Amino acid sequence: MLRPYQMPSKENKMIDLDNISSYKELDPDDMLGRIGELPIQCRDAWANAQSLAIPESYRRADKVIILGMGGSAIGGALLSDLVRFECAVPILLNRDYTVPACVDGQTLAIASSYSGNTEETLISLEQAIRQGAMLLAVTTGGKLAERARELDIPLLLFAYKAMPRAALGHSLILLLGVLCKLGLVPDKSADLDEAIAVMEEWQAEIKETVPLERNAAKQLAKKLHGKLPVVYGANYLSEVARRWKGQFNENSKNWSFFEQFPELNHNAVLGYRWPEDLAEKIVVILLSSALDNPRNRVRIQVTQEILAQRGVAHQVVEARGNSPLAQMLSIIHFGDYVSYYLALLNGTDPSTVDTISYLKKRMAEYP
Repeated sequence: MLRPYQMPSKENKMIDLDNISSYKELDPDDMLGRIGELPIQCRDAWANAQSLAIPESYRRADKVIILGMGGSAIGGALLSDLVRFECAVPILLNRDYTVPACVDGQTLAIASSYSGNTEETLISLEQAIRQGAMLLAVTTGGKLAERARELDIPLLLFAYKAMPRAALGHSLILLLGVLCKLGLVPDKSADLDEAIAVMEEWQAEIKETVPLERNAAKQLAKKLHGKLPVVYGANYLSEVARRWKGQFNENSKNWSFFEQFPELNHNAVLGYRWPEDLAEKIVVILLSSALDNPRNRVRIQVTQEILAQRGVAHQVVEARGNSPLAQMLSIIHFGDYVSYYLALLNGTDPSTVDTISYLKKRMAEYP
């Protein structure tokens, strides 16, 4: 039975983010370690993807659809943003039980499930089979690996013990490696080397041993504590905004939402007025990149002005690096640290998924 959440007593002293010895009690499964390993994950995943044998016929695919949910789906969503300006075929994402009617014999359907047991992914895979798609599986094992072996389709296995959301380096870079091997996008090895270097450099500024006064990730987490984060992103950072939102939900157990430029300027900005008392509970985080369309850069600036006029707290976070991949991964890595520190401030274990476990248990009771 899911127990109602008990709010911490207001008399309890907020955790000191500079007291590293206090982390272990709230983080027994070492989510902090998994976050810190993102650069290593990316390097290992790239090498793994290069070893996969893919049928030559897969090069004829005129579209790619990625079947996945949650932490496994976000890799596909990020991939779509990353390559959409250079990939000649559309990259679709399917977060559901059914696949679109356009899936056919010219479609490469990639089933991505960390556990290999995600029911939506397994069911949609069977439909993709019936519709004649070319198939590929990405997983650590489970029923998906078994099915891939039965079908004798390419199976990209990886071993990384973590929550699915903490395996992003694998879920994104393995997919990118597949597209590169198929010649659908240019080789990204140099961009990946840059991304890893940028992540490691930024990590040195925001890791747990860097004190609050010099740690931008800890400072942002403090600003967000007791607030509702709303994350904005554009271009390459559109789906990164979704990733930040998901990390606040899953790691921090915190309400959060995301919006994307330029669409949000055609509706969301009108919603800043009411409820009036909500403004003081919201912090808008605007993810910004030097690679954004210049008009979106202007939109970010003007949107800040509107937020200020409405009394809504906000902060810009600028991505680092030169390539789109470096910009994307660097600001994801920063956001992961922010969500972790916010989890500690919220007094919650960043690894637990008790509510999702309850939901899955209840779903299993319905045939």
